[in-house]
Parts: sequence; structure tokens; C-alpha cells
Amino acid sequence: MEAEKKQQLRSILYLLLSKIPQGHLVTYGQLAKLAGYPSLARWIGRELSRLPEDTKLPWHRVVAAGGRISLPANTFAGEKQRQRLRTEGICVEHGRVKLSHYQWQPDYACDKSALFTHEN
Repeated sequence: MEAEKKQQLRSILYLLLSKIPQGHLVTYGQLAKLAGYPSLARWIGRELSRLPEDTKLPWHRVVAAGGRISLPANTFAGEKQRQRLRTEGICVEHGRVKLSHYQWQPDYACDKSALFTHEN
């Protein structure tokens, strides 16, 4: 992927990430689809892992398919994600969350242009 396109996609990714409300989750695949690149779920995971440690973006609200927390429980980042989710009222059990309870379904998902003007 060319550098300019990657930067544009990063901008979309960060915007979408910033819109995920507290107490809700998305999957990597869902985030990729919302960004308009449904085949780039793994790329999104890599980009999220590269965020600076002091980022204000809610990276912890992104989980793997089926509600699985992809970061291992015995790591700093994995424990940080689980703690942040619990703080937001999301129940984490056995490394999973119930997407049926917490998955964010934005009403403007079909209209990406609305993401740039919609206020949460």
C-alpha cells in the first residue's frame, strides 16, 4: 500500500476509533468494514498496536471476532485493556466479551461521509 493511501486510511481509522462510545466495542473486522476496507482487519490490528502509549484514542474498545480479547492476559497491554473495559462496565470473562451486549452499531455506518459531521 502506498504511503499516502496508508496515511489517509490511518486518518479514517483514528476518526472511527474516536467515535466508539464508552461502554461499546467493535471488532477489527467491523472497524475495517466501517473504514471502507473490509479486507484490512489485520492491518488495523497492527496500526492499533503502534499507537503511542499515551494515546487518548480508545484502542481498548476493539476486540477480535467473536468478542475475543486478542491481547494475552499476562501482558501489560492485555491487562490494561481488560481493566479499561471493566471500568466502562463491560464484563470480561475468560478473555471474551459478549458482543451481543456491547457491540457498537452506528446508525450512520452505511454513510461514511456522515462520520465526518456526526456528533456523538
